Amino acid sequence: MPSLSFTLPHWLYWVGLIVFPIVAMILSRRPQRAEKRYTLPLAYMIAVTGGIIGLHRLYLKNMLGLVYIPIFLFILYANGQTQDARTILSNHENQLRVAQRVIDREEGRVTDARAGLADMQAAIDAAEEGSFARRSAEKRLQRAQDTVSKGEVRLTEARATLIEAQPLRDQAAATRANWDNAAGYALYAIIALLLIDFVLLPGMVRRANDNLPAHEELTEAEKALRAAEAEEGPKHDRDYAENWIDRLSLFCGEFVAYWAVIAVFVYYYEVIARYVFGSPTNWAHEAMYLMFGMQYLIAGAYAMLTESHVRVDIFYAPLSRPKKAWVDLLTSVFFFIFAGTLLVTSWIFAMDAVAVPSGNSIVSDWARGEISLGEMFAGFGTSQWTDPNIRWGEISFNEWEVPLWPMKWVMVIGGLLLVLQGVSKVSKDIREIARGN
Repeated sequence: MPSLSFTLPHWLYWVGLIVFPIVAMILSRRPQRAEKRYTLPLAYMIAVTGGIIGLHRLYLKNMLGLVYIPIFLFILYANGQTQDARTILSNHENQLRVAQRVIDREEGRVTDARAGLADMQAAIDAAEEGSFARRSAEKRLQRAQDTVSKGEVRLTEARATLIEAQPLRDQAAATRANWDNAAGYALYAIIALLLIDFVLLPGMVRRANDNLPAHEELTEAEKALRAAEAEEGPKHDRDYAENWIDRLSLFCGEFVAYWAVIAVFVYYYEVIARYVFGSPTNWAHEAMYLMFGMQYLIAGAYAMLTESHVRVDIFYAPLSRPKKAWVDLLTSVFFFIFAGTLLVTSWIFAMDAVAVPSGNSIVSDWARGEISLGEMFAGFGTSQWTDPNIRWGEISFNEWEVPLWPMKWVMVIGGLLLVLQGVSKVSKDIREIARGN
């Protein structure tokens, strides 16, 4: 079974977090077709991401996609059997290694002890009866005889282990190889089917569109939903925006919302790499929990603007709008204590992350107070980004070693957005109180 050894480069991680939401936002703003249509780009994307279980054919309502599923399930089963055989093989190999070490150690000890028995016996015979020299020689002889007898027992057990474990090890190795080959052949079969489908996809999409009904009747539930939306009017996020701060919070909230889609692809890759190819990654989990931490911080201002935070409205909801504004204005003191503390502590964390002793860039030197701000800007160049010998600040402790200082600076951005949104909310409350409606 082939393995995957891909490790996500740090630069690709950051580029993906920036470029993917921009592309997604552009695509989401394109005018949508009035009628339902299957598209070739989406079919190819599904084939690349989920073709291993035939999702591209199921997307096109082609039931031949079910052929992929038993092959995929067989791969999972074969990989499970391979893992069990690998464990058994490892146990037998460990037994063989231990037995061989015992033989290598005890053979020398027994040989040396046996070679000295005659000399020890001669020393006993030459010594005077009851003397210290005789007693000492007798003890040495007894220890040598014990070494020989115990060593021979260990050698017998070790040789028996070698004889017993060797065929079991070979059998486990053969079983592992068989299941591994079976999983590999099944994977090659899926790849071959996918390559054929890549060629057939344009025709499949065309036929799927030809089979669509000319007019699709709405269900009663859909009709009722559309009627309610037409009567009340859907409330869009842009309806919350009254100033540039609100628009900034909306943009940042929408931007980081698309990161959740990235997580779907990354965890899908992790599952396939782990259970199909037996190659778990050392970066997927860390990359995603760091991403979700940044998403949580950036989206705080958006949640505050759209009133998405959880709160108890039992006393607040019945109030009139001016009274709600008074309550919000009075309780904003506690909000700014929290948001200000978050901003200040995040700034400290971010500066400390850049200034760690292992960071040898000029930015790290500036953060440690070794050079001035002007000297930092004067010495900054492309080498700070391209020279592999230059290291920027704090990194993670696992094998991926992703820089952590950008995440700390995102905390600063999140705190700043939250403070700005608080200022916007206070200004709205003051205007609401002034109107007094």
